[in-house]
Amino acid sequence: STAMLAAAGAALVATVALAAEPAKVMNTAKGKVFADAKGMTLYTFDKDKKGVSNCYKRCAERWPPLMAKASDKASGEWSIIKRKDGGMQWAYDGKPLYLWVRDKKPGDVSGDGVGKVWHIAQPR
Repeated sequence: STAMLAAAGAALVATVALAAEPAKVMNTAKGKVFADAKGMTLYTFDKDKKGVSNCYKRCAERWPPLMAKASDKASGEWSIIKRKDGGMQWAYDGKPLYLWVRDKKPGDVSGDGVGKVWHIAQPR
C-alpha cells in the first residue's frame, strides 16, 4: 500500500539521518582536529588521491587506516573507500583517514608534518 511505502521511505531517511560520524572533533595543541572514538588524532596523507589510499604495507603499519565496518553508513562529507587490500576505510572530503602509531594518548598530534606529507585532519 502507499502508506506502507511512505512509512518504509520515512524509516530509510531516519536511518540515514542517524548515521554516526566516524570521528569526533577534539581540541588539541594544534587546534580542532578529527579524532577516532578513543580520542586519537586522525591524519591525511598527501600521496593519496581523492577517494584512493596509497598507504599500504609498512606505511599502513605506521599509519593504520581508520577502518569502516560493513554496517557503517557514509553521509555528508564522510565517505567510505575500498582499499586495494579489500578493506573499507573512512575518508573525509575524499581524503582517506589514518591514525599514527607514535601518538600515545588522546589529543596527541605528533604525526602532523611527518615527512612533510602527513597532516592532522581538521573540520572545514
